[in-house]
Amino acid sequence: MVNKKAEKTSLGRRMKAGREKMGMSVEDLALETGYLPEILAGVEEDRTVPPVSLVLQLSRVLKLNMDELETEEKTRATKRRSKSHKKRVDSYAYTPLSKPGPDKHLRGYLVTIDALTEHKGVEFHHEGEEFDFVLKGGITIQIGENVTRLVQGESIHFNSALHHKLSNPHSEVAELLVVVYVP
Repeated sequence: MVNKKAEKTSLGRRMKAGREKMGMSVEDLALETGYLPEILAGVEEDRTVPPVSLVLQLSRVLKLNMDELETEEKTRATKRRSKSHKKRVDSYAYTPLSKPGPDKHLRGYLVTIDALTEHKGVEFHHEGEEFDFVLKGGITIQIGENVTRLVQGESIHFNSALHHKLSNPHSEVAELLVVVYVP
């Protein structure tokens, strides 16, 4: 009897297969997504779990639904992604609130950012739009060169193709509802 779980392909392998099918090198993919070749290679080798923004970029460029994985694997990937992402940006984590699908354009996340954090050099960008609503605490969001400060009950809606990053200059954990529209 064949184990169905063993037949499932990892995100990294799907990414590599899609890239190779399109005749792209890792460097070509880096130019299309805006992410460093080292990060992309880490994802392909299943050493790095990508942030949501990279998964969205990969879906667009490779024309694959990269987040359509087996439920158990998706749960493990979410845990790994949160852990990996938390390490990478030092105190930022997210939890998916919606189920992705080929006909779904909105994705919701609960994002938490530890108190008194500054995320230097960590920027996101992905095709579409993003809406961030502060549920608790406060944040600073930089979109391109523009900086906006938001506190509980405030929100911002912006073009998520622009480089953006979040930080929490406050003394309490910030919680956000983040909704991403992917065309």
